[in-house]
Amino acid sequence: MKTTPGLLDRRVSKLNKTITPCLYGAHVRANGIRQHYLRFGGRGKPLIIIPGITSPAATWAFVGERLGTVFDTYVLDLRGRGLSEAGDNLLYDLDTCAADVAQFAIALGLQSYDVLGHSLGARIAARLASQPGSPVEALILADPPLSGPGRRPYGRGLKFYISSIREAQRGMLDVEAVRKTYPSWTEANLRARSEWLHTCDETAIAQSVAGFQQEEIQSDFHRLRAATLLLVAERGGVIMQDDVDELIGLMPSLHVRSINTSHMIPFDDLEGFLDVVLDFIQGSGRAGR
Repeated sequence: MKTTPGLLDRRVSKLNKTITPCLYGAHVRANGIRQHYLRFGGRGKPLIIIPGITSPAATWAFVGERLGTVFDTYVLDLRGRGLSEAGDNLLYDLDTCAADVAQFAIALGLQSYDVLGHSLGARIAARLASQPGSPVEALILADPPLSGPGRRPYGRGLKFYISSIREAQRGMLDVEAVRKTYPSWTEANLRARSEWLHTCDETAIAQSVAGFQQEEIQSDFHRLRAATLLLVAERGGVIMQDDVDELIGLMPSLHVRSINTSHMIPFDDLEGFLDVVLDFIQGSGRAGR
């Protein structure tokens, strides 16, 4: 893939290996629902992390602990995940989820901030930052599915997610069961997924999976005004060179980096992921305390 060279061989992160413990978890009412988040650091430029389709905030705490040493970091539970509000009466489309994040930031008094989204979270982040007058300053889109009407479908189907969630709900998804799907993950990350996957609402997941084919984000790119990084997982099978070429055509200022991981980038190579994120945001002149 002809992307700008990434940090594939660097194993020691600029953040070294210090962590900042979670300051607290809290709820806020925003966009008409209860939203739950974890906060790390408490100083520096605000950074909002939007995880993927079945990744409650607690499963990304290991990322928040590291980025919280530099940023005032907020890791969100998307609606229908973790401790945020869920239910068959809620909508789970991109516009609604993007509005959740925008209203979350307003409720917490964040006037400008950076956003890091992974997978579904990256699709939501792109929609959020494409809105007129968006306060997003730096945007990291980590391996977003670029599916949509008439496009190549996203690889994971609904059956994969629902069967795993139901296994977790029955108390049958232990660490060894998770390891079969994610053999390279640390013990702590395996345990976090085993503990939290049961909180993913089936209606939310079903609507999000349907949204992969019903909604596209390519049209968001020509409206982005934030400094934007597309981070491509070389072994993810999600983003192809044709996709990169299309997005650069829509947004010539787009930064692209590749990293030799599966789709679950920080779970495979946390240090490489952190280096890319920090290099990009600091290069945009927006990081630090």
